[in-house]
Amino acid sequence: MSIEAYCVKCKAKKVMLNPVAGTTKNGKPLLKGTCPDCKTTLCRIGAVKESK
Repeated sequence: MSIEAYCVKCKAKKVMLNPVAGTTKNGKPLLKGTCPDCKTTLCRIGAVKESK
């Protein structure tokens, strides 16, 4: 499953490498991964809908 997130350093949407699920301090779901180009941490807040 490929998850896209916005990279602030590259200023473009990138496919996340090694996404890991977690939660924020107030309990909202998030995914953390790395940018394939610049290795910056990417975060995607909110539940990700899986496509069938």
